[in-house]
Order: sequence, then structure tokens, then C-alpha cells
Amino acid sequence: MTAGVWLFSYGTLQQEEVQLATFGRLLEGRADALPGYTTSLFEIKDAGVVKTSGKTHHFMARPTGNPHDEVPGVVFRITAAELAAADTYEVSDYKRVAVHLKSGLEAFVYVGALAAT
Repeated sequence: MTAGVWLFSYGTLQQEEVQLATFGRLLEGRADALPGYTTSLFEIKDAGVVKTSGKTHHFMARPTGNPHDEVPGVVFRITAAELAAADTYEVSDYKRVAVHLKSGLEAFVYVGALAAT
């Protein structure tokens, strides 16, 4: 795939069942990290997301202001249509933002909505 965008995932978007339900295919990615953030568990109340992921609690990234903090994950190359599908999957407590990953790639990531202002 030559066109598209980078999407960084530190949680359920790495799961095969979530990828198949959200994108209709399995994604190929590579390890990367999100500097300046940490994660905590967050309760998901959307029954559809819980059913798809199999989890009632998902990780939520929040900025720490410390460049030595980092969240490990995987970066995927996806299409604009797949990015829109990811927007639909993520609950409103998350907000999509553009970030620079440890590798230097600019990617989209879903972080805590209150932290993304």
C-alpha cells in the first residue's frame, strides 16, 4: 500500500479480532513507541466495543510532559477509509491526534480526550 496514513496502536487495535471487525483485514505493523506519554486502564461502557475487543477495560494514553516516558506499541500503514473506521470503533473518551513517534514517523494515535486539548 503506497498511499495512506500511519496509525499507532498501544491497545486493542493490535488484536486480530478487532482488526478484522474494524478494517476487514489483518494489518501489518512494526514496533514503535509514543514518547512523552503513559497509559492507565479505562473502563469501556460501549457494549459493541467490549464485544469486539473482549475487554471491559482498555489502555488510555495521556501526556506526561516527560520525554523519557514512552508507551510501546505498533504502527500500521492504513488507508483514509480505514482511519475513518477506526474513528467509529474508538469511543468518545478517546480523541485522535497527530504525534511524532520514537522512530520519527508522524502518525495518528487515540489518546484520552481530555488530555488532547
